[in-house]
Amino acid sequence: MSFLIAKINLPSFLWLWRIAAWSMGGVLCCYLLLTISGLGLSYTRLQKIKRPNGLRFTHLIFGTGLVGLIFLLLIIGLMGTYGYYGSLGHSWHLLAGLIVVALGVGSAISALQIHPQRAWARPLHLSLNGLLLMALGIVAWTGWAVVQKYLPERWWL
Repeated sequence: MSFLIAKINLPSFLWLWRIAAWSMGGVLCCYLLLTISGLGLSYTRLQKIKRPNGLRFTHLIFGTGLVGLIFLLLIIGLMGTYGYYGSLGHSWHLLAGLIVVALGVGSAISALQIHPQRAWARPLHLSLNGLLLMALGIVAWTGWAVVQKYLPERWWL
């Protein structure tokens, strides 16, 4: 595997961290939009009113986008860390990121199981999303610390 990824001069790969930053922003935006559309789905279900056209589809699209961005961040993190250090596991960020991946995938799988005959799926989906919010906070915090190691002093100039 080491022959596939050479040691990267990361200041010249600043674009990689920009993609990661925009992707993390996209994850947070998707999470917010999922919360709003999920509350809309919940409201229509509890009030027993007709669901607006496309609300469920919109929720599924944002969920797919969230999972896709999470995997993009995983790839960027693995590639950047391995390229810089030649190995992985130099901070708590890897564990936090893997937890986010697991929670995101678990949330997506549980969402696809939601059905009146599977009463366990909705509470599981909501619980995983609550844990995902906390994990996103931790991964953002640990990620900020990691990125600071890579950036040259006064990189903004």
